[in-house]
Amino acid sequence: MRASDWLSIGQLAERTGLSVSAIRFYETKGLVTPRRSPGGNRRFPRSDIRRLSFIIMAQQFGYAISDIAAMLDSLPAGRTPTKRDWTRISRGFREALDARIDALSAMRDRLDGCIGCGCLSLTSCALYNPKDRAALLGPGPRYVMGDTPAPPSDSGSEPESPSAAE
Repeated sequence: MRASDWLSIGQLAERTGLSVSAIRFYETKGLVTPRRSPGGNRRFPRSDIRRLSFIIMAQQFGYAISDIAAMLDSLPAGRTPTKRDWTRISRGFREALDARIDALSAMRDRLDGCIGCGCLSLTSCALYNPKDRAALLGPGPRYVMGDTPAPPSDSGSEPESPSAAE
């Protein structure tokens, strides 16, 4: 590589909009690996602009550093990633984003029917979970996540809805 292919940490910060301390943090996590100049200063390959831009985007979409590191680990070491390399990594990223979008859309649609519905009927509420029957399906808000409520086993012991008790 030519000397002009390398950037100081300050130049990299200016190009990416990241703080110097953020770049150092990503370095400690192994997301970027600068070389040292004879004077001991960090020198980053120009290709780290794209790598750091990817990290910024992935974090904005809620990915953890460990997930981002796993995605970046599939990029070649020792050479600047090519368009083909980035296309491969972006394909997996796109598939994961599509799955998140689908899950968020489904959650939004289920919540639209619950929050502020005004039904005041615990027996017809999609979130009502008498005797914690949803626990048999796994952790979390099972009905909001798409599981179907099980029918009540003994209808006489269920609490009445507020509207029915009036």
